[in-house]
Formats: sequence, C-alpha cells, structure tokens
Amino acid sequence: MRPTGLILPRGSNPDRDLVPGKAPTTHIVWGPRCALRLEVTGVDVGEPRRWPSLEPEVPERVVHAIVGLQGPGVAPVLSCAPTPAGLALQLRRSAVFERVLGAVAAYAAPTVPAAPGPRVVLHCPALRGSPCALRLSQLRAVLVADHLARALHAHRVSVRLVPAVRDPHMPTFLQQLRVDWPAASERAATEALRSRALAELTPARNAEALPPGALGRVYLKELVDERGRTTGYDPKLDSCLGRTRSLAGPESSRAPHSPPASALCVLFAVTEDLLAVLAELQQAVQDWAEDSSLGLAAAPDAGADSCMVVHVVSCEEEFQQQKLDLLWWKLDDQAPLRQKHLVCGPVKVAGAPGTLTAPEYYELRHAQVCKASALKRGRDLAQDSAWMEIFRVLSVATIKFEMLSTAPQSQLLLALADSSISTKGTKSGTFVMYNCARLATLFESYKCSMEQGLYPTFPPVSSLDFSLLHDEGEWLLLFNSILPFPDLLSQTAALPCTAPGLHITARTEMVCKFLVQLSMDFSSYYNRVHILGEPRPHLFGQMFARLQLLRAVREVLHTGLAMLGLPPLSHI
Repeated sequence: MRPTGLILPRGSNPDRDLVPGKAPTTHIVWGPRCALRLEVTGVDVGEPRRWPSLEPEVPERVVHAIVGLQGPGVAPVLSCAPTPAGLALQLRRSAVFERVLGAVAAYAAPTVPAAPGPRVVLHCPALRGSPCALRLSQLRAVLVADHLARALHAHRVSVRLVPAVRDPHMPTFLQQLRVDWPAASERAATEALRSRALAELTPARNAEALPPGALGRVYLKELVDERGRTTGYDPKLDSCLGRTRSLAGPESSRAPHSPPASALCVLFAVTEDLLAVLAELQQAVQDWAEDSSLGLAAAPDAGADSCMVVHVVSCEEEFQQQKLDLLWWKLDDQAPLRQKHLVCGPVKVAGAPGTLTAPEYYELRHAQVCKASALKRGRDLAQDSAWMEIFRVLSVATIKFEMLSTAPQSQLLLALADSSISTKGTKSGTFVMYNCARLATLFESYKCSMEQGLYPTFPPVSSLDFSLLHDEGEWLLLFNSILPFPDLLSQTAALPCTAPGLHITARTEMVCKFLVQLSMDFSSYYNRVHILGEPRPHLFGQMFARLQLLRAVREVLHTGLAMLGLPPLSHI
C-alpha cells in the first residue's frame, strides 16, 4: 500500500469532494476497497459523511501505518480514529503547509531511488529518416520517446537512445523541437551479424528473384511459433514476413539451411540496411557506456537480459518492427529477451488532408504564434531576436502539449485553427507558458518593490506563519498540485518491465494534463487574490506566506516543463 495513495486520492474531484468554506482541518474517511474519500469540514467538525459499502473494520496495522507516514507526498496526520463510517483522518492545514512549504525542493523534484534503476534502450525508428518525410504520427512517437527519456533520466534510470540520427537536417529540426537526441559519429559494425545472416540464409530456388539489395532470405517460422503467438505478435506475420510457400522433394535436394520438406516456411529478406539497424541496437545493449552526465554505469555483471528494449513506434511502423524483433533473435544469441513495443496511435488532422509533414506542422504553429503576437502588440516583432526566441518556445510548447496531452496509444485529433495558440485557451501549452510568465512577473515585481524599500527582504521560511493561509484556493494548490507532484513524476517514469506480452503503455500524458490543471488553479487564484498588498507591516505575514506557496508552485511548474524540454518564460 503506497503512502501517497493513502493520503492523496488522485481521483478525487475537488469541486465535488471539497466542501467550500475556510477550514483549518481536512478529514479523510476510509472508503470501499480501502479507498479514501476526502471531506473538508468547518471548525465545528460534525459527523463524517457516510459512504456506501464501507469496509466493516479498518485493520489496526493500517491505523498505525497511516499515523506514522513520513516523506514527500505525504501529509502529516493530526489524528486518526475509527468512526461508524470508517477511519477518519484529520489533517491540520497549517501543519501541512509548514511541512511542504518548508521543504519545497523535496516536493518539486523527482524522488531519486536509493539504488540505480534498470537499464532501458529507447528505440525510435522514426528518426532514421529525414525531417521532410516525418509524418505526424512519427513526430508523436519522437516526442513521446524524448519525454519518456527525460522522465527516466530524472529517476536515475540508465537510458540509451537509438538510433543516433544520420540525416544532416534532422539534428537542426530536433533542436527546433527541443528534443535531446544523439547524432551519429560512425556506423555500428555489421560484420558479425552479416556473417551470421549469411550462414542462416535460405538460397533462392528455381530462378527465384530476391528484392533489390537483399542478401538472401532467413527462415523465421520457428521463432513465430515459439515467441510470436504467445507474446502478442501480429498473426499476419506468417504470411507477410516474406514469401510463404511449401517445399517438397527429397531430402538430398535441399540446401543445408533450407527448412524441412513439406513445411510451411516464413522467409524474410535480409538487407544491409536491416543489418545496420540491428547492429546499432546490438551495440547499445552490449557496449553500455557510462552516462557521464548522471554518473551512472551498468553493473559489471549486467548482461543483455538485465536491460529492456522499448521500441517507441507509430502504429504504421509497428508491423515492420515486429519483423525486426524476430530477425534480431534469429541472428544474435545475446539479443534481449525483453523487447517491448510502445505503439503511438494515429494522428488525424481536422479539416485537412493527412499529408501534413512534421516541418510543415511546426512552421504553421510558428506562423500562428507570430501572427497572434503581432495582433496583440500592434507591431511585427520578426526583427527582434529575443522575441523570436520566445515565439519559437511558444510554438514548441503548443506542439508538445497537443501531441502529449493524450495517452500515446489513443488516436489524436489535431485542430489547426489559430485559436489553438491563444493564451486564453485553458488547454493549450501557450496557456501554461503564459501562467509561467505571470509567476515570473509576480516575483520580479516583489523584487523591485523590495529594492525600492516598500517591502522588507524575504524572511526565513521557518519564521513564516502559514496559519494565515485561509483561502480555499491556497489549499487546493498545495493539496492537488504540490503534494502529489513527486508521485506523478514516478508514475510518468514507470514502465511495466515484467508485464507479459509484447505491448506496454506509458503515462506520458500525465505531466501535460497536470501542468494544465495547475495553471488553471493558479490562474483562478491569482485573478481573485491580490498577492502583493499594501506595504503595511501587519499585512507582510500573509503576503510572505502566499509568496512561499507560489514559490513552490513555480518550482513545480518549472520541473514539469523541464520534463518536456521546455524552458520557463519570464514574459510573453
């Protein structure tokens, strides 16, 4: 039972479960199937709300465990007592504020595990081509892979990224998108795989023609039967891996590596390009270099089975990748047994043909951002290098939030209208960046006022009186955004390594959705509450408590944006 799950019911709806009003305590009631329901009551705490089908008795071990919970993501429990409705937990808000806001760094950063995590090879086949040929579904796979790599790195998981891009234009395009991916220096050696492939080749018979560039065909029927059917490989592989035919004739007439007579055989044409793909994957697994940026290295006795290869593919690429999986196992006895496919669903463009390429999509969003800014400011800022950099960041933020806010396995519908980049649209990346800039402006205003002598310098956090935070919006920001943030990052980086089957899922949509909701909650609070009040001493206590809360909001927001490869903006 995870501590964060006990104290932070992620599925709770604040608008439904939180009773409006200023309350110093929060009650959590043990609910069905050990789920906890949230109820905020006034100073005069009445009977806790009854929930249907409650557990008849709360285990004693649960009572003791909850009272003693400690660490990031866990609210300090004031009291814990059985009631007819279940187990009622009382949280003193000022104590929760003090615990969390006194240790902002612990809540605004990923929880680093005590021991190094598993080794992961992230393979994104879409990066083997050129940008002009990159479809939107492939762009989605690239952004998912980049985001997942950042989340894994933040949790000290050793990650290798494959392929190293070779197209001369791809690094520039990835830099535009703020995607951090290695470029190739030299090609991986293919001699060993080529020798093994030549030894396994089934020669052509009866003037059979091979595809251009093919070295020959490899018999993969045994692998399809042994691994494919039980792990979720496409059953059509039988007929599509190559040419399906029936071989007959005396045993003496067969070549040494031909399949058995009268056997239905699956033949796959092997080319030098396929061997180059497999050689790079093989090298990533076998020659696991130390990641100097994190100080991580593979364990000395770590073999191929100690790592997992995750192929992040578009739905159009998955079938080809399944064939390559089988070929890798056929030609390399040390190929990892754990190969998983993270398949990204199709991308549909509303009101437009599906021929839009990734660079065209970027240019469209960039033009829309520039146009919106010119209309807002009444002048063209195309000659201002500082503003153009901001526009590039906003364009990428728009694209990443559009591509990553939906679960990767689901279909994505894009709307290309200009309204998608408005700062008033609460679902867009531009809206998140706008609120990031509002926070920066707030703290810059405080700094200027302090330098002018209107406000005193910020006091030590330990001296702040968080009982002055009475507004319901302040509690929602802490309870729904700051407190659960480390757990959210952990879920984003969680890969079901031991899950059966070929396909896995990843929660790469969680950070974008979280940042949008955080921005909405902050915007609602900021529009309603005046943070920098009159420069009067009796008001400074509440002002500093609120600024410390928004410091934590800012740090969480910046960390979330870093998981997307986006820098915080100070103005828009």
